[in-house]
This record gives sequence, structure tokens and C-alpha cells, in this order.
Amino acid sequence: MNQETFDLTGTLPKSDGVLSVSQLNTYVKSLLDGDDVLSSVSVRGEISNLSLPRSGHVYFSLKDGEGLIRCVMFRSQAQRVAFPLSDGLSVVARGSVTLYPKDGVYQLYVSHLSRDGVGSLWLAYEALKNKLGGEGLFDPERKKPLPPYPKKIGIVTSPTGAAIRDMIRILGRRFPPANLLIVPVRVQGAEAPAELAAGIETLNRRDDVDLIIVGRGGGSFEDLFAFNDEKLARTVAASRVPVISAVGHETDFTICDFVADLRAATPSAAAELAVPDRAELLAALSDVPERLARVLRRENGRRRERLASLTGRPVLTRPETILRDRMQGVASLSERAAYAVRASCAAKREGFTALGATLAALNPLATLSRGYAVAENETGKTVSSVADVTVGERIGIVLSDGTLSTVVESKQEKRS
Repeated sequence: MNQETFDLTGTLPKSDGVLSVSQLNTYVKSLLDGDDVLSSVSVRGEISNLSLPRSGHVYFSLKDGEGLIRCVMFRSQAQRVAFPLSDGLSVVARGSVTLYPKDGVYQLYVSHLSRDGVGSLWLAYEALKNKLGGEGLFDPERKKPLPPYPKKIGIVTSPTGAAIRDMIRILGRRFPPANLLIVPVRVQGAEAPAELAAGIETLNRRDDVDLIIVGRGGGSFEDLFAFNDEKLARTVAASRVPVISAVGHETDFTICDFVADLRAATPSAAAELAVPDRAELLAALSDVPERLARVLRRENGRRRERLASLTGRPVLTRPETILRDRMQGVASLSERAAYAVRASCAAKREGFTALGATLAALNPLATLSRGYAVAENETGKTVSSVADVTVGERIGIVLSDGTLSTVVESKQEKRS
């Protein structure tokens, strides 16, 4: 990056001591950019030569009775201006002063613009906006939907302004069934925020209010400042009933607008958004009978086709055939079941016979009936060896038809 640094004592070329135009402009720019006061300065003046190109940037001049300065406000900053700009408007512009080297004209690069006399109010507005926005009170997720057909609408506004007359007229024309409950309050001045909040709280204590509209007609930034009150904003956010905020004109934005469930550009627009249009509803309902007739004819035709399909089935045209087939199936199943039962019984009998023969062969009494005997000692234990008894011991001889008692007179072991 090329960078030139100028010194008051050494800026002129050694050859002829002459500066180029670009060198002079760059030097002056460096002086302006390095000045602490000019890096952040507020200037009061009247807008003139206003230009609003499609780029979104704003070009204008600030002037007073004796002087003029050119100003530039880029689109990102211009989008945050909360009031319409026009020639002749007195404002306070805050920004930095520098020089544009290509045309050699110094100008004010504006970062913030407020109406003259409302600088402190604007700062308070921005501070509260950032605070409540950080708490999530502006988040779309917490917005409540509006009722499609409100029966009773509460309106919190001045009872004498044009705004209430416009809303009554539009609501009555668009949706006569809706009843209106007007809460008269002041909408300007020190007492207005508390009255506005109290009006919303009053409507929330009723169980017959479906929708609340709060607002007023247009005015200056100071006139609308009652709707930038923190207590009012929190009351709107806490409202059980959906709230439409309708403050000022389309270009006016207040804290109440951001917190409300819906922001309307004007009170008249709020009335338009609050209720459906009776004429549109009647137009939509006018063809309902024909639509219902078409639905009924279509459904009737479908049912007739279904009935014709059912009446052509064999179960209705020849039910005896189906019954005969079912009876034959039942008879076949009965025969198969009887055969299965007989076969199972025969198999069981054969099994029982074989088991009886096995048990008979293992019966010790059958062995005894063939001339064998079993010797038992006095405890009933079978004597299987001469070593199990002693001479003189009494033993029993179990035969097939009884038991003999005897005494061992001698014993002789079999020699291998």
C-alpha cells in the first residue's frame, strides 16, 4: 500500500516548490482525519439540496443563515432514520468531517440524524430499544396471532382526534358485527404513558375483549414520544389480549410498535388489519350453496357407484351358492377333525400298552412269582451280600405271596 506523509516544512518538491492538486487534497484530508474534534462532531442546520437516489444513500447540504456544508449519509445509516427527510427540515447531524480528494470539497459523513431539539430523546429511544430488544421483547416467536373474527375490540386512544373517527368508520364499514369499547386517554404529554398502560390493563381484566388497538395520529417525534415509554412497552408485551400498535404515519416507529403483536402503519391501517371485510366475506359466502351442491352431487354419485358394485357381487346375487360352499367346507373340516381325533387316540392307546408292558417287566413282584425271593434285614434294607448280615441276625424273606421270618444260623461266602 502506498502512503504519503506530509510535513508543513517539507512538502514542496525541491525543484520548484509546487504541489500537485492530489498532493494538496491528500494533505488537507490527512489534517481533517487526524483532528479529534472533527472525527465526531454534531452539527445543527437546515436540510437543503436533498437527493435520494435509488442506491439508498442520502446526499444533502446543511445550512444556516451564514454558511453551508455538504453531507453524505450511506444507506446502512439512512435506513435507521425514523422520520421523513425534506428540504427545510431542521436537524442535528452527527458524524465525521473529511475531504473527498477527487473534488477537493470537505463534507460531513453523517452516521446519525435527528430532528433539531430531540437529540436527547433520540438517545433515550435508542437506549430503550436496545434494552428491550436484548430481552427478547421484539422476537417474532412471542407475537400472538390476531383473532380472525373479533367480537369486541378495545381501542385505547384520544377520544377527540381524527384517528378514533377514522377507526370507528372503517371498522363499522368492514365488519359491523364487531363491538367497540373505547378507553379515552391522553396520547401526548407526561401523563400519557401511564394512562395508555392503564387503559391496556383495564381491557385485559375483562373477559369479553378479543383485540386491542392502541395508538394515535401523526405528529412530531416529540409528540409521539409517549409511546416510547418502558412501562407502556412492558404492559403491551404482557398483554393477554393481542395488541395492534398504530402510532403516527407510515414512517414513524415507536417502541410500542416493536413490542406489539402487530404494527400498523396508521390508525386507519390498524382498523383494516383488525377485522375481515364484510363485502369479501359475503362474496365468498355467495357461492357456498352451489359449492355444497357440487360436493353433494359428487358424493352421491360416488355412493351410487359403490352401491352398484356391491349389489353385483355373488354374496348378494347368489347367497345360496356361497352358503353351500361354506357348508361343504365345514363338513370337510369336521371329517378331518374326527379322523385326527381317532388317529390320536389309537396312537395314545398303543403308547399306553407299550408302557404297561415295560412297567410289568420291571415289577419286582413279577420276578418273585417265578420262584425268586428277596431278603431284608430288620430295618427293611435289601440284603444283597452275605456280608450284609451276621449270624444270629433275624431277617425277612419276601416271597410273591408273603413274607417269612428267619434267623441266620450260619453264612458262607462264595469263593471266586
